[in-house]
Amino acid sequence: MAKKIIFTLVIVLILVGTLAGIKGLQFKTMFAQGANFVPPPETVTTTEAKQDTWQPTLTAVGSVAAVQGVVLGAEMSGAVKNIAFESGATVRAGDLLVELDSSVEQAQLRSAMASADLARLNLERARELREKKMMSQADLDSAEAQAKQANAQIDNIRAVIAKKAIRAPFAGRTGIRQINLGQFLDNGAAVVTLQSLDPVYVNFSLPQQDLAQLGVGMAVRVTTDAFPGQNFEGKLTAINPEVDAVTRNVRLQATLANPAGKLRPGMYVNVAAVLSQMEQVLMIPATAVLYAPYGDSVFVVEDKKDEKTGATGKVLNQKFVRLGKTRGDFVVVTSGLEAGQTIVTTGVFKLRNGMSVVVDNKLAPSLQLAPKPANS
Repeated sequence: MAKKIIFTLVIVLILVGTLAGIKGLQFKTMFAQGANFVPPPETVTTTEAKQDTWQPTLTAVGSVAAVQGVVLGAEMSGAVKNIAFESGATVRAGDLLVELDSSVEQAQLRSAMASADLARLNLERARELREKKMMSQADLDSAEAQAKQANAQIDNIRAVIAKKAIRAPFAGRTGIRQINLGQFLDNGAAVVTLQSLDPVYVNFSLPQQDLAQLGVGMAVRVTTDAFPGQNFEGKLTAINPEVDAVTRNVRLQATLANPAGKLRPGMYVNVAAVLSQMEQVLMIPATAVLYAPYGDSVFVVEDKKDEKTGATGKVLNQKFVRLGKTRGDFVVVTSGLEAGQTIVTTGVFKLRNGMSVVVDNKLAPSLQLAPKPANS
């Protein structure tokens, strides 16, 4: 019995050893193949880093403001008798917008005019009597004062009636009316907004280090996501004389023509103050940059001869670069790259230094300095 057990164990050990040897040989073969494995070259698109002339700009975020904008309100209390405008309508300076009930003031005016007529007649009689030495100078002075007071009362009532007719102080576009016919308005109650939309102001700020490059009259270009691909041109018209003590920014104001009324007060816009001097830059597609916390880099495509086969192929050389301003699909390289060097433009996140590549630019994306979306 013991011999059978020993014999069985020997057989099992032989089988286990045989299997272990086979697996070990397989692993050794796999490791040898892995060491000698050469991955196929990656297909990439490329372009050359090239010099270009850019007109530099100082960029900021700004907001649109009306040259003239006001919330019209009731100067006198009263019930709304007539609404003479439509919401969003264009009005001229002096146009009647709202008329409040002035029937009480009209009655007071008629009474005051009658009192003024009586005071005028009394003054005429007093002057005749004074000429005949039948009235004292004091009584004549009193009659003249009463006539003046009566006329002043007429002027006062007429002023109240005029204030019950709300008119446009300047030409512009009305907002959505905030009143209804018959509604009683208290003194100061809001009626409607009125905005002058041509021209408009654009208010923005820039850091104090840019102050030396700014000057009244320089060109300003404005864009907004409300109208993609469209530029609005204007001029810098005001520079605040003081710098904000908290942000160290200087406030600026540009004036832009807005005949179509596309720019609206309160609208968020991107502002570019255009500097007069031109500058030479080395630019590359923004998609060519591998952005990383430890430093941005690009992959330069270089020719390399295979020592075994003697064939010349293309390999990647990763170079760290320092970036500058961006414009459209391009970014400026300030150091780390030279003009004329060929770089990979797409898919850089999957590449590594020393990798073999094949260049195929058939599907290279179209790059523009001022791209316009297809649905703009």
